[in-house]
Amino acid sequence: MYPPPFDYHAPSSIGDALALLSQHGDDAKVLSGGMSLIPLLKFRLAYPAHLVDLRKVPGLVGVWEAGHTLQIGGMTTHHAVATSALAKAKAPMLAEAAALIGDAQVRNRGTIGGSLAHADPSADWPAVTLALDGSVVLVSQKGERTLSIGQFIVGPLTSALEPGELVTQVRVQLPQGKSGSAYEKLPHPASRFAIVGVAASLSVGADGKISSARVAITGVGPKPQRSAKAEAALVGQAIGAAALEKAAGLAADGIELREDLTGSADYHAQLARVTAGKALARAAARAA
Repeated sequence: MYPPPFDYHAPSSIGDALALLSQHGDDAKVLSGGMSLIPLLKFRLAYPAHLVDLRKVPGLVGVWEAGHTLQIGGMTTHHAVATSALAKAKAPMLAEAAALIGDAQVRNRGTIGGSLAHADPSADWPAVTLALDGSVVLVSQKGERTLSIGQFIVGPLTSALEPGELVTQVRVQLPQGKSGSAYEKLPHPASRFAIVGVAASLSVGADGKISSARVAITGVGPKPQRSAKAEAALVGQAIGAAALEKAAGLAADGIELREDLTGSADYHAQLARVTAGKALARAAARAA
């Protein structure tokens, strides 16, 4: 199908982009990678009168380190993160998750900021950034604000992005000391979205016990969720098979599960437990 008619804008600065969004309000949509928006246009599920393309706006692409955070420009493609030497060295889960997104065309066009703003409940980036204590930097003509991933993603296809705002950066915390993280997912055979995906991040203290744990799950509920039960079962325990197995068994406890075309809520719970076991095992091996 063909998209509805619209006026196309290609601003050359953040200021120009924000001015266009302010001018056109709800009639404007931001085009970053287009991997989510273009299908919506073609299926006539979105009718923006104006598209604001960010590809010519400088300063929105790249991966760099600042203090104890790894910062990623909102227009950075999945492929750029997957092949970033800095991401591989400092936060390998980011690079490995990016390499699992969609196909080569999607990875070369889709952007991390666009994916998070779209807030698909089966997307990879929300869970991965949630497990890494991530946040997004939002800019509008009113100023700048930073929200954690947990605050930013409100529900299915719903974020806290306000009219006139842009995602300019994604930031994740770089763990200190002995730590490890890993992402595992069961991809849908057609879309490569996660039927279930689990991102796990562990830190180990000098005594060999787990000092902090973050386990985030995508695909099985209305939005990415942390498994508080699994995390509590890990903290304070010696890093070993028994603790990891117990935590994986609790991965689906206390989180909101959904039934959809891929299976029942019980099926998704079992997938979450199995996938959590794989992610925790690899994260623990990296931490050790």
